[in-house]
Amino acid sequence: MLKKSLLFIYSTAILLPIYSVPDITIILYITVVNLKFHSWNVNGLRAVLKKDALAYLDSEQPDIFCIQETRASPEQIDPILPQYPHQYWNSAEKKGYAGTAVFSKIEPLNVIYDMNIPEHDAEGRLITLEFPEYYLVNVYTPNSGAGLVRLDYRMSWDRDFLKFIKELEQSKPVIFCGDLNVAHKEIDLANPESNHQNAGFTDEEREGFTQFLTSDFIDSFRKFNQEGGNYTWWSFRTRAREKNIGWRIDYFCLSEMLRPILKEAFILPSILGSDHCPIGIILESLSQR
Repeated sequence: MLKKSLLFIYSTAILLPIYSVPDITIILYITVVNLKFHSWNVNGLRAVLKKDALAYLDSEQPDIFCIQETRASPEQIDPILPQYPHQYWNSAEKKGYAGTAVFSKIEPLNVIYDMNIPEHDAEGRLITLEFPEYYLVNVYTPNSGAGLVRLDYRMSWDRDFLKFIKELEQSKPVIFCGDLNVAHKEIDLANPESNHQNAGFTDEEREGFTQFLTSDFIDSFRKFNQEGGNYTWWSFRTRAREKNIGWRIDYFCLSEMLRPILKEAFILPSILGSDHCPIGIILESLSQR
């Protein structure tokens, strides 16, 4: 049995004990690494590429980049983002519709596509990457549509998605990100009164998001910022972005147990190219050697 000594090593802001047995000393070095995650509904990847909008990644340098609404399969575009050697796509059966992709500098242990529920698995809305410390889920939640024609289906999705991530959480914590197509509270959109019961701000959809929070997931952005005027989507109509008449419908949510390593959560409204803007978080990760 290893016997703990009274000596400590100071390494990257962490005090680490030395464990020893006769004639053997084991020193554990731990490096603290900040990992940056970005998510962006690009509203059509081919259009974004024509605008060279992904050039912003050169300065931001996220370690993992999740996108939604690709509206394309990898066969339809030239290879992109070579700085991300691990690339995963989930395209809709319907051409030019929905779709998700993840670009990672870190190789995952495993990749899961969709929820294994036929009614949900045809639109390319879900990619899950398993890493040693957590699952990362990139999700593009269905819109309830004009006249709320898909509201019932949307609520079925919310229930099944919550069940899916809670099942993942039985083995390790979960991070889920993407366009969730809901403004949770009145502070999350510019005109709550006139949009009440419109798609994305119905009582049902808002309650669906509340269920994430009551199931021990946290809205990362609201852990750092409780102010209004912070939006992630603006209608292309009536110069809404210029006037900042928008909605916050894109999120990074995390298992409560990951709260201690959540260092930042942010929105990047100055990045153009889509009707959405990128969002991100920074997590502290411990790598052992």
